[in-house]
Amino acid sequence: MIVIDRENSLSHVEREKLLDRVMGPARFQKSSELLRRGRLPADGLAFVAHDGKHMIGTVRLWNVKAGDSGSSLLLGPLAVEKAYSGSGVGAGLMYAALNAAQSTGHKSVLLVGDPDYYARFGFHAAPANGLLMPGHFDRHRFLGINLGNGDALSGSKGILRATGEMTH
Repeated sequence: MIVIDRENSLSHVEREKLLDRVMGPARFQKSSELLRRGRLPADGLAFVAHDGKHMIGTVRLWNVKAGDSGSSLLLGPLAVEKAYSGSGVGAGLMYAALNAAQSTGHKSVLLVGDPDYYARFGFHAAPANGLLMPGHFDRHRFLGINLGNGDALSGSKGILRATGEMTH
């Protein structure tokens, strides 16, 4: 049975090994990593999936300032063990993260990822149109979603900046 739960302080080593297997060292070169490096994920918004023995998936949300529009969250990385690809683990992690973000009062989420995959969760390019990532990024893969009935990202302009708590 697959269980999705909040990440705990003991998850770090297993999570890093999973990310190494699924994403490889190229993950450290991504523009999103510039916003995550040296920061803690948003409080209560880091999730893992377990198959009863091992961690098989992970996703985190990070506090950012979305240009001139105020606070938002940056999602990523979303990673699922290859053996569980297509099993719904990634979708389960996404719904857990988005529901928790909305229930804790967050108004929007941004990410860099596959537009076809993330459209099923409500992500589109339009909410992120006026925003930029630090460093190189693929514009067509920069997506956003306004949570609830809000329009927190409407008219936003500028570069994303990390605002989360620093690691110790």
